[in-house]
Amino acid sequence: MTLRFFKKQVSKIPSADFQPVKISVLLGAAAFFAGVVSAGTPEQPVIFADQGPEWTPQLRAVYYSQDQGSQLIPFAWLKALRQASGEPFVQGALTRYGYLPNPSSTNADTLPVGFSLADSQQGPMAGMTCSACHTREIKIDSVSYRIDGGPAFADFQSFVVDLDAAVLRALASAEAFQSFAEAVLGNGAQKPEAVTALRDSVALWSLRFHTLISRSVPADKPWGPARLDAIAMIYNRLNGLDLGAPPAYLLADNMAAGDAPARYPYLWYAGRQDKTQWGGWAANGTDGLALARNLGQVIGVFAAFHPGPKTAATVLDRDYLSANSANIAGLAMAEGVLNRLAAPKWPFPVDRTLAEQGRDVFNRPAGPAGGCAECHAETEGEIRPPDIHTWKTSVVDTGTDSRQWQVVLRSAKTGSLEGATVPGIVGPLKATDLSLNILKAAVTGTLVEIQAAQGAGAAPASTITHKEMDDTMRAPMMPVKMDPKPPKDTAAPQGTFIYEARVLKGVWAAAPYLHNGSVASLAELLKPAAERAKEFKVGPVYDTKAVGLAAAQDTAFTLKTTGCEDRASGNSHCGHEYGTQLPDGDKKALLEYLKTL
Repeated sequence: MTLRFFKKQVSKIPSADFQPVKISVLLGAAAFFAGVVSAGTPEQPVIFADQGPEWTPQLRAVYYSQDQGSQLIPFAWLKALRQASGEPFVQGALTRYGYLPNPSSTNADTLPVGFSLADSQQGPMAGMTCSACHTREIKIDSVSYRIDGGPAFADFQSFVVDLDAAVLRALASAEAFQSFAEAVLGNGAQKPEAVTALRDSVALWSLRFHTLISRSVPADKPWGPARLDAIAMIYNRLNGLDLGAPPAYLLADNMAAGDAPARYPYLWYAGRQDKTQWGGWAANGTDGLALARNLGQVIGVFAAFHPGPKTAATVLDRDYLSANSANIAGLAMAEGVLNRLAAPKWPFPVDRTLAEQGRDVFNRPAGPAGGCAECHAETEGEIRPPDIHTWKTSVVDTGTDSRQWQVVLRSAKTGSLEGATVPGIVGPLKATDLSLNILKAAVTGTLVEIQAAQGAGAAPASTITHKEMDDTMRAPMMPVKMDPKPPKDTAAPQGTFIYEARVLKGVWAAAPYLHNGSVASLAELLKPAAERAKEFKVGPVYDTKAVGLAAAQDTAFTLKTTGCEDRASGNSHCGHEYGTQLPDGDKKALLEYLKTL
């Protein structure tokens, strides 16, 4: 089967009279759900944003729960864990962390949007999908508007820190573990050997997870809601949890603090860019490149992956598939579903006359006096073989926070991948190499072996294959040529710290702004950096006038930023001085126009 096959299957799903479709068991526990997704209560209604006629409740349900290969924790363990208060850890379906209710789930009381279930040797395995971080609600006058594909207000850091602590509590004493074991094993907890086996399994899980979280999460500079250092988490999970010796597979010294948090990007039209990732270092625009992008993502959100020595069945010098939970079918399905997701329409009245004036401001030459089209308009990008047209993704240094590039270019010990080569793409990997090269080997090695397995007629059980990977094999995740140790000071050469500038369709729904989420609203972004707020609360309450986060929020988290005096802080609101010198009337018009995109 091919990625195109799955996209064709998705395209056949009608907007009405939908019937559940049984997908191959290769999709794990995922299935299409019938019925209309509803959310909220009469006291707190939820309105789903208009995201185009092709975005149906049925596709939304698939997007919310589709297994992609993440194996965070056995579902039975998750349900058995307790908060410090003694209440179930899954109480309220984790909505206290900003995750959103998922009424279409058969476990709606336990798992929110973006959490999946898949079969494993340990029973149903709870995992995370892209929708956990890319579904949001904004609130206006006590009404919530659900925006699919939008950057979530989820607090991933608090979730994983608390999950780590919950497991440690279960292991803290014989009494605590017996209670946990009874919840997991039922009558089986009367057998001492079963409890001992469970404890050994939980202890190994905890060793790995606690090492990852304690070394990745910066306690002194919390990410807060709506942000995550995804690059550091992907690197730390792959380099730190996958490449060592069994049974723990740990290389703890390969992990470093995730101190360059980024705002979750929005996903509508993501597949149309010719480059992607915040730093613009990944080629994009084809099915194969999308699969490489998504495979890297699922490695970062707890897919099981342990590359081993070459076997008689492998074509490369490593075995990338035997211990690999990535659900290629699920990743392909998710991409096909998202290709039908449009940017959300502004749900409120628009002053059309003012918006037309704003269009003129948008199309001026770029500079302090206006002009957005040069970087953000919908223009022709690179044409990918055979004849795939993309949108140009400008990748420029606009003076914004530089810390992410210092994370992107980190190095690590290659462990079990030392010497590994994917011909024409990467390698042989040195004993210590760029983490980006290690990730390239993991992703492309997996895809090459899948392609070979298909050719041999022996696809691995957890994945299926496709033949549309030519672009992926030629140019996946090509790093931008840069000084591997870029300077920290603000006088760095122009072009050193480059980031993508996307087409701005639906940008009104993506606050906070800049790649690191350091600016609360579009109105704030039109101020010179020196005048932008040094701190603001992060949460879903929305300001329609400022087009972004309201000053008063229901959440307690306050993001404290730095200015241009500390551009490498990870939280700098410096840069992007475009439109900052506009007259107030032009700024107002531009904001009105941006609501219409």
